[in-house]
Amino acid sequence: MSSLLYRWGGVAYRGKWWLVGVWALAIAAIVSVIVVNPPQLSNEIRIDGTPAQQVIDDLATQLPEASGGQGILAFHTTDGERIDEGQNLTALLDAVGRVYDADHVIDARTVMADALAKGPASPLSAASAAVAQAQAAQGQPGTAGPTPLTVNGLPVPGVLVSSDGQTALFQFAFDAQTFELPQGTVDATISAARTAFADEQVEVLPSATMLQIPELIGVGEVVGVLIAGLVLVVTLGSLVAAGLPLISALSGVAVGVGGAFAFSSIVPMHSLTAVLGLMLGLAVGIDYTLFIVNRQRRLILDDRMTAPEAAARAVGTAGSAVFFAGSTVIIALLALMVVQIHLLTTMAITAAATVFIAVAAALTLLPALLGFVGERVCSASARRRASTASVRGSSHRVAKLWSRTLVRHRFVAAVGALVIAGVLAAPALDMDLGLPSGASYHPDTPQRQSFDVTAAAFGEGYNGPLVVVATSDDGQAIDPHQIAALSTDLAGLDGVTAVSLAGLNDAGTTAVLSVVPDSAPTAAATADLVTRLRDLAPTYADAHHVEVGVTGFAALAIDVSQRLGAVLPVYLAVVIGLSLVVLLLVFRSIIVPIKATVGFALSVAATFGATTAVFQWGWLQPLLGMDATAPVLSLLPIIITGVLYGLAMDYEVFLVSSMKEAHAHGRRGTESVVQGFSVASRVVVAAAVIMVSVFAGFIFNAEPMISQVGFALAFGILVDAFLVRMTLVPAVMAIFGDAAWWLPRWLDRLLPDLDIEGDKLTARLATP
Repeated sequence: MSSLLYRWGGVAYRGKWWLVGVWALAIAAIVSVIVVNPPQLSNEIRIDGTPAQQVIDDLATQLPEASGGQGILAFHTTDGERIDEGQNLTALLDAVGRVYDADHVIDARTVMADALAKGPASPLSAASAAVAQAQAAQGQPGTAGPTPLTVNGLPVPGVLVSSDGQTALFQFAFDAQTFELPQGTVDATISAARTAFADEQVEVLPSATMLQIPELIGVGEVVGVLIAGLVLVVTLGSLVAAGLPLISALSGVAVGVGGAFAFSSIVPMHSLTAVLGLMLGLAVGIDYTLFIVNRQRRLILDDRMTAPEAAARAVGTAGSAVFFAGSTVIIALLALMVVQIHLLTTMAITAAATVFIAVAAALTLLPALLGFVGERVCSASARRRASTASVRGSSHRVAKLWSRTLVRHRFVAAVGALVIAGVLAAPALDMDLGLPSGASYHPDTPQRQSFDVTAAAFGEGYNGPLVVVATSDDGQAIDPHQIAALSTDLAGLDGVTAVSLAGLNDAGTTAVLSVVPDSAPTAAATADLVTRLRDLAPTYADAHHVEVGVTGFAALAIDVSQRLGAVLPVYLAVVIGLSLVVLLLVFRSIIVPIKATVGFALSVAATFGATTAVFQWGWLQPLLGMDATAPVLSLLPIIITGVLYGLAMDYEVFLVSSMKEAHAHGRRGTESVVQGFSVASRVVVAAAVIMVSVFAGFIFNAEPMISQVGFALAFGILVDAFLVRMTLVPAVMAIFGDAAWWLPRWLDRLLPDLDIEGDKLTARLATP
């Protein structure tokens, strides 16, 4: 491998013009496609095969108007006046009309008018009357609670008014799931409602169930890249050398993420997919090119090689490590496909493709760029400093001091690292999984403001009503009195605030009931209510001759968490198995793969613990500019496990391969640990700081899902690089000494020699 890459490095260095031209053409082609077909991203989370999703899919054929995306708008007066009187009422009716007239919004006024035209004998009218009678008999709705908005004795479809009259809640439906709507539909709908209140002191606040596409590149992300650039300047010693990794990484991101955007008009793509690709593309793209540029500069400064020869050798040696490090990331990401969830499969393929392109950029575009820079990759001052440091023997002084301290106190360091990781991981025992609701957003966002206003005026449950679907068990129209009886049973359950008939198909065979819980969408009490409703489904079937299904935000969140929780052990087994096999091939050792995998497990556990403490418990949120507690994103554990494994193995490969190189060159016992650590630690630290900076930039994204992923990756890299790889790994390697490289002879004969350290290449080049 190293010999092949060495030859390729020379070709790429000399053929700089045509290689850069190929990359420029690829970027131009992708930009052209995106201009013609703008990206189609969504924030919809669809998990096929779950009960909640199955109910939605069944509704798509039985009652399409109840199966599309749900919209909720809160109208709240800021001057204390009533929303249902005077000019406010006029503006409210105008807003409702504008929304119902908007494209892709189902006009409930037409549905009501059709029911009135058909008279009391229509299935919807009969069912509505029966439910109203049952509620009246029970004393519902209460006089102190919200009431439907009525004008001239007729209700305004979908609108409730709070008991104090200052807030109105407008619920409506789109004709398709949110991710299937044309781009800009949701924004246009909200804008239409706000236009009606332009001259009134009324806030128009969209709910979090109308999730917006997040800002992919914001201030935080830009700051993260700038910090990464500063680290590159400090590490590589010049603006010219520091600019190369940035150019290569940004080119890789342009092709990788841009390619994903180009395909998003064909394959439905979640916005988190694009963000994850952007995160990884920037982070690994900068890191991988840093490793190669740093190796080239060391060969020039320390071994007095020419720039062309140093570039070829850097691609042959550090490039081999980049290739296998990137391979571990790609393998870990593609392993997400075993979960068999479309969302994760799309995410895995996109992220893996982006990492593959980042590796390709490091091995093709970077040596071409080095060809343009030539000898200027090392400034004259850097050459003078290198000569002085060599004479004085002061190179790697800090790294040698730290590694010798770890070697001397190896058992204390190992135990200390384990204890710290255990403490950080402890909060994970209380980790709750779920999906973000309005409460997950920052108080300054419309989603959070809508959540708070709705909770204060109506109750927390109105932010995420449950949807109960009753379908006839014999294909005949459901008796209206059975619908009313089911409504009464549901209203009598503990934890239920209100029940209303939300829809009935023309044949009268499928009824949709809206069940408002007492608690918030992400509360444990709401999850318990969903479970209780599903447990009672057989009872309702016997009593009312209907099949009952439950969906809605809380139900979907429960199903997603259970589905992902069930497959996580399988995924972990696959990742750990691949980890052991890949590292066995790379390092030809039994101890090293086991130690690396245990260290990875510690990093993941500590990451889950810290994420739980910050986002679920609210610890240290003011320091991060946050003020919103929420469950840990259901997708987070499995995404972070895959991504963090691949990135952690990057540092393992670069750090331990340096120790192996020192051992292969005659260093024995702990000296190979000290020597290898001293050579590789500086660039690994720089790479870790770069990754943390890039990922941390996403913590300040307004979208809670992206914020959690950014924090988890940044913290995970921080722990893995500095606690595990920089502390635990040298300590454990020192404990085992030469035994760390032991491999049974029979296995040694079976395994291929990948030579990622480039020993065979060095020997071949040294032969006259």
